[in-house]
Amino acid sequence: MASAANANLNAVRETMDVLLEISRLLNTGLDMESLSICVRLCEQGINPEALSAVIKELRKASETLKAPENCTN
Repeated sequence: MASAANANLNAVRETMDVLLEISRLLNTGLDMESLSICVRLCEQGINPEALSAVIKELRKASETLKAPENCTN
């Protein structure tokens, strides 16, 4: 039983490592934690394209909020 759990855990780690490498090659800017959250959301049935659109909008909003901050420094 324990060896099956270890094998499953190793498979999950390997899969996440591969996904992270693909993410880096595609310059997504996602770290391991963010990527893991996205994968879990997709596994729960969230539309990946909709998730991508939300991430892009959040990044735009973040940049917009940072822009005035950069002007005052």
